Amino acid sequence: MLLGVGPAASAGGMLSHRNGAGGALSARSAAVSRTPALCIDHPGEAKMDPSISRRSGAIAAATTGALLLSACGVGGGKASLHDQLPEAIRKAGVIRVGASFTAAPVIFRTPDGQPGGVDPDIAAALEKVLGVTFEFQDVGPFANVLPGLLDKQYDIAMSGITDTREREQGVDKDNKQINEGVDFVDYFMAGIGIVVGKGNPEKLSKIDDLCGRSVAVKKGTIHDDLATRQQKPCEHLGRPLKVLATNADAEALADLHSGQADAYLTDYPKALYNTQTVDGGRAFDLAGPQLQPRPYGIAVRKSDSVLRDILTKAINSLVVDSTYEGILAKRQLSAGAVHNSVVNGSS
Repeated sequence: MLLGVGPAASAGGMLSHRNGAGGALSARSAAVSRTPALCIDHPGEAKMDPSISRRSGAIAAATTGALLLSACGVGGGKASLHDQLPEAIRKAGVIRVGASFTAAPVIFRTPDGQPGGVDPDIAAALEKVLGVTFEFQDVGPFANVLPGLLDKQYDIAMSGITDTREREQGVDKDNKQINEGVDFVDYFMAGIGIVVGKGNPEKLSKIDDLCGRSVAVKKGTIHDDLATRQQKPCEHLGRPLKVLATNADAEALADLHSGQADAYLTDYPKALYNTQTVDGGRAFDLAGPQLQPRPYGIAVRKSDSVLRDILTKAINSLVVDSTYEGILAKRQLSAGAVHNSVVNGSS
């Protein structure tokens, strides 16, 4: 099913980091410390600008952002970026987006059947910058998203996808080549959260605490990989870890609620959202702080470097004019904001 972005509905039950587990790492601070500004002058070629100091505050961040976009050749308006898009996209007037509508508040299906969440909100803003429509296609389980992109079923993938070295290089957890890999236009920072039953009856707080227990994950995610890697050390301790792989967050939460799973690993924004909204916040809790913050990225085929570079410039234009911050604030996701978009920031 193909769905235009249109007016994005606000997710019920706003997510707030203020109510998260104590000691949660700020994704914004991680983004500033780990990801320098990146200008794209030519496909595959990058040059670095000075990174933004946290102490400089909002004025310095805005000034640096403006300088960044000037250095990158951004600022000529919608027409200039539209004219730089690949010819096929300009003629069609559409960028086709593959996504799994299973990840509130990042992307989900609204009651009227439209895509909702922060990803469609950002896509709607990009429509205004680029002068084309972003048309979302629900591909079902998350595990289908990147394979569909590589099979050219759509132009980009936007589904709360964590930018990892493995996905960039097209290798599996054993470093075996499985495909040609993809490029990422990074736009948000998010770590991993451990969702547990209300009151945290097993007193879990870190990954090692999962040994001897069962954990639900969504197939094809970094959480699936993390849980699978954790099985070996748990076996060495004589406390096997059982991994329950599901197709959607709802299935994983059902396993947790029924007692089949002792915990559920997912992206931190989704973990917070579910602990605050499911059964009015009475069903689940977060166990421990945010773990291993990494960037979300718009996935693009490596052969589509022109589109990749234009999307990077377009995201940065949203950062500079504060549209980006407004989108995250509406979803109460401002803690995951980045000061500028980069390509393959996880490398």
